[in-house]
Amino acid sequence: MPVAPTPWPAALAGTPTVAVLERAIDRSRLAHSLLLQGENLGTLATVAHAIADRLLNDPRHPTQHFPPKQHPDFLALRPAGKMRQISAETTRDLIGRIQVSPQISRRKVAVIYEADRMNTAAANIFLKTLEEPTASTTILLLTTRPYSLLPTIRSRCLHFRFTDAGSEALAEADEPTRALWHSTRADYISWLGLLTAGVVEKKAVADQLLGVYGLITRFNAVLAAATDQVWKQQKEKLPEDLDDDEVEAIQTGITNGIRLKLFAEFEHATRTFAQEHLLAGDESVRRSLTAAIERLERSAGLLRLNLNEAAALENFLLASLRLWAKR
Repeated sequence: MPVAPTPWPAALAGTPTVAVLERAIDRSRLAHSLLLQGENLGTLATVAHAIADRLLNDPRHPTQHFPPKQHPDFLALRPAGKMRQISAETTRDLIGRIQVSPQISRRKVAVIYEADRMNTAAANIFLKTLEEPTASTTILLLTTRPYSLLPTIRSRCLHFRFTDAGSEALAEADEPTRALWHSTRADYISWLGLLTAGVVEKKAVADQLLGVYGLITRFNAVLAAATDQVWKQQKEKLPEDLDDDEVEAIQTGITNGIRLKLFAEFEHATRTFAQEHLLAGDESVRRSLTAAIERLERSAGLLRLNLNEAAALENFLLASLRLWAKR
């Protein structure tokens, strides 16, 4: 009796994207390399495992059916170590296994989890495999940050985007958490107002500096609460066969996604504040806006290098204190 293949994520079943994938698999027309991108690593992993199951297991031979990750011809590469990087050494090892003929299936499937975590050496080594693909292997790259990949890697893959409706920063947070974030954002705008108003007494200087650390404390509270709430809901949707490293990577991905979204909210609030002043004829804020956004983007970039979010936010706010304050 045929074994049912690994199901697609419930939210994606029957969508045009899944239909395209299924049709390509049925016709043996699936591209050699696919870039699966979206906001949720758990969703991307489930999609990758569903694709792998359909490529590796023949439903006409149920006695040879293996769960995707247990299949002898399933290969995986994921970040490791404290820096959560994909190294040149582990990339070479994967390429060596790709070049070996399949064991029991007609082809192999290699899944690169968080492909954007490849260091420069690993990415350049891996690029050669994409340029000279092995006919018997399908490569699936999973990422929530596609533009952190080398452009040459992106250009050699067929792209599929999977949007998870519940992945917005605070969409799954409770009302108190959302209210705390809205008030934090409003206080940030008020804090910018204090800076541009100019310092008239020593107490105002102290209030400006204390405002930095008050915003950091509340940011951390929002991030912790939102991550905890989103994780509790997302982990119920994860495949049962994930190992501890994959679960940790997915949880880390959720935290990273939320904190980057909150940083993007700071950017939006900064632009809104500056726009109001520009419309009122205050051209002095234009240079401050440009410099502040540049500093914010630099701080967000430090988050991707595993800098603590409190340190990254402190870096941005202290720079803002200098950029916006009128003496």
